[in-house]
Amino acid sequence: MNLRAVCHLISYLVLFMIPFMLLSCGVGALMGDSWAEVNGFLTSAAFTGVFGGGLLWLTRGPSPELSRKDGFGIVTLGWIMVAVVGAMPFWFSDAIPDAVDALFETISGFTTTGSTILTDIEGLPRGILFWRSLTQWLGGMGVLLLCVAILPFLGVGGMQLYRAEMPGPSKDRLTPRITNTAKFLYGVYVLLTAVEVILLVIAGMSLYDAVNHSFCTLSTGGFSPWNSSVAHYENSAIHWIITVFMFLGGVNFALHFRALSGDVKAYWRSEEFRMYLYLVIGSTVFITLNLLRQGHGNLGILIRDAAFQVVSITTTTGFATADYDTWPLFAEALVFLLLFSGACAGSTSGGLKLMRSVVLIKEVHHQIQLFMQPQMVRKVRLQGQGLQPSVVAAISGFVLGFLFLFMFFTLLLSSMMPDLLSAASAVIACLGNVGPGFSAVGPTQNFSTIPDAGKLLLAFCMLLGRLELFTVLVLFSPRFWKR
Repeated sequence: MNLRAVCHLISYLVLFMIPFMLLSCGVGALMGDSWAEVNGFLTSAAFTGVFGGGLLWLTRGPSPELSRKDGFGIVTLGWIMVAVVGAMPFWFSDAIPDAVDALFETISGFTTTGSTILTDIEGLPRGILFWRSLTQWLGGMGVLLLCVAILPFLGVGGMQLYRAEMPGPSKDRLTPRITNTAKFLYGVYVLLTAVEVILLVIAGMSLYDAVNHSFCTLSTGGFSPWNSSVAHYENSAIHWIITVFMFLGGVNFALHFRALSGDVKAYWRSEEFRMYLYLVIGSTVFITLNLLRQGHGNLGILIRDAAFQVVSITTTTGFATADYDTWPLFAEALVFLLLFSGACAGSTSGGLKLMRSVVLIKEVHHQIQLFMQPQMVRKVRLQGQGLQPSVVAAISGFVLGFLFLFMFFTLLLSSMMPDLLSAASAVIACLGNVGPGFSAVGPTQNFSTIPDAGKLLLAFCMLLGRLELFTVLVLFSPRFWKR
C-alpha cells in the first residue's frame, strides 16, 4: 500500500468536512444557538483545518494511480478519520462531553446506523442536531463517493474507492468515467432529498424538521430531532411520505437513474427489486393481520404503522412510529428477521442486501437439482445471465462471514448486557446499520447504558457493516501490508 498517497487523499477528505461544519454552524446561529454552542463548530473547523492542512503538506508529491490495496486503505482509514473529526462538534460544544459517546454517535451517523446514546435529543442545540442529520446524509451515498464526484482529480483511480465504499455485491457503473457515475448518483440523491423536503413542508412539517428528516430518510439513517422519532407527528400524511421515501432509499440508485432517464420499466426487470417489493408488502400484511387479531386498534392505523416499521427496518433506516417491542410475538419475530435482510444492493441501506438472498435461494434450489441429477450442468442465473461459481462462492462467503461475526460479537457483548435479546439485537442493529433493536436497545430506548467497551465494539460493528466486512477485515491480514 502506498501510505503517502493514502494519507494524502485522506487529508482532502478531512478538509472536506470543514464546509459542512460551517454550514451547521450557520444553521445553529440562525436557529438561536448560544455563542458557546456555535463556537464548538468554529473550534472544530479550526482543528480540522490545522490537522488536514498539515497532513496535506507532509504528504505532498505526485499523485500515483491507486491500487486495489490503496482503495481499501483510503476507504477504511478515511472513514475512521472522518468519524474522529466529525465527533469534534459534539465534544467541543459539550453536547456530548464524553469522547467515547461522541465517537459512537458520529460513527452511527456516518454509517447511517441511527443507534444513539442520547437520552434528551430535543435538548440539544439546533446546529448540533442539524450536524447529526447531515452526517447521515453524507454517509448515505458515501463520503468518498462525494469527493470523487466533486474533486475531478480523484477520478484517477477513483474506481478503487467506488468498489471499496459502495454497498452491495454489484457496483453498477452508469458511465465510462467513474467521476460522472458518482455525479449522476449524487444528482439522484439530491433530487429525491429535495422532493421529500418539499412534500414534508406541504404536509405540515417545519422547514428545519423537514430537512433533518429528509437527510435521514434518503440515507436510510434514522436520526430524528425528536425524542419520540417520527411518532412525534400525529400526521398520517407525514408518516406515509417518509415511508415512501424510505422505500425509495432502499432501491438501487442505478434503477432510479435509469427511471429518470426514461426507462421506468427498469424497476420491474430487476429480480432484486421485485423481491424487495414482495417482502415489504408481505411482511406488512402479515404484521397487520397479527396486530388486528390481537385487537391492537384501528385497521387504517395498523396498516400505516406496520408499513412504516416494515420499511424502516427492511431499509435499515430505524425511524419509529410504534413500539414494536410491545407487539405480539409473531410480529416481533418477523421484525427481528427483517433486521438481517437489508434492501437492495446499490442503495443506501445496510444489512445483507436482498441480491445476496436472491442468489443464495437460487443456489439452494440449484444444489437440490444437482442432488437429484448429479450430471446436470447449469449455472445459477440472475437477470437472465449465468453467474460464475466464484461469484456465488463470494456471496456465500460474505453471508457466512456476516453470520459468524454476528454470533461472535453477540457472545462478546452478552457479558455487558442485561439479557441475550438485548445483546443479539444490539449487534445486528449495528452490524446491519439498522439502529434500534429490542429490549434494552428497543425503539423507545437507547445505547447510553452500555459500557464504553461495548460502545466501541458496536461502533466497530457499524463500520464493518457499512463497508461490507471485507473492506475493513482485509486490513487485519499481514499479507495486506506486504509489498
